[in-house]
Amino acid sequence: MHMFQLAKRKIQTFLIEESGPTAVEYAVMLALIMAVAIVGIGAMGLATRDMWQGNTNSINNAVNASAGTN
Repeated sequence: MHMFQLAKRKIQTFLIEESGPTAVEYAVMLALIMAVAIVGIGAMGLATRDMWQGNTNSINNAVNASAGTN
């Protein structure tokens, strides 16, 4: 019974103090910031890949046209 009372008291103290909710708020903010960063980096990566693929296609077309193998 002593362990239950100790656990109950620690939970009550945690809920009353400001540090518990503040830590949770910071964790939620960090998770949101990370999600936005991951989505942004992914989108930028796709755009960069498409840009380089377009450049590669343009160079290949120019080389083929100059070689007369169009």
